Amino acid sequence: MEERSPCNTFDLLTFALALRSGADEIDQTEPAATARDPACYKRRMAQDPDAALMLAFQGGDEAAFRALFEKHGRAMMSFCQRFVKEPARAEELAQDVFLKLYRSADRYSASARFTTFLYRIATNHCLNEVRRGEYRLRRDAAPAGDDGEPRDPDSLSGSAATPEEEARGRALERSVRSLLEGLPEKQRAAFLLARFEGMPYEEIAEVLSTTVPSVKSLVHRATVAAASALAHWSPLRGEEES
Repeated sequence: MEERSPCNTFDLLTFALALRSGADEIDQTEPAATARDPACYKRRMAQDPDAALMLAFQGGDEAAFRALFEKHGRAMMSFCQRFVKEPARAEELAQDVFLKLYRSADRYSASARFTTFLYRIATNHCLNEVRRGEYRLRRDAAPAGDDGEPRDPDSLSGSAATPEEEARGRALERSVRSLLEGLPEKQRAAFLLARFEGMPYEEIAEVLSTTVPSVKSLVHRATVAAASALAHWSPLRGEEES
């Protein structure tokens, strides 16, 4: 499985703690992967190895598609689960996304980054699922943690955690899930892409078929909502008093 770079990893606790500095300060920080220089952005696109795999698949190389699935499959399941929560349904949605990718491969152009193409498909598919609302009826069937809550695969610790850390992590997960559920559709999508996936604003604008200023506005409003929803995580009373 691909190891995600720090700029593409959204640390929920770090974000919650950073709220003590104020939402406006956080909101001014674009994802670290964003390239403001247009020439730099073009170089990143030209050096996109996933684009090469997608073009190889267009040419009939089935192994290239398998490589893309293996590289992005887990991240895609996590992305879908932040829309529908239940791991089983998120896995189904992720599979649907790759099926759509397979069927629409001939529409891919090397002028766009592969992740832009992939997440446009994924975002539209997940938003359509949320609009249907039927996933709420399946929540009781979702695998759950000890507290009865569905678990995000990215939230599972890679090392042993104390009971206090586990409880704190579950509480933070619930707060973030509640925050995401309360956001309007496009705000949720922009926030997830920017803060969870580390996607540049330029790419998010392409994914959502909108403008960069619109993306900044969406992310700003979602960040303000996050500041309110996660404010009780900042500051940590025990840590501040020690």
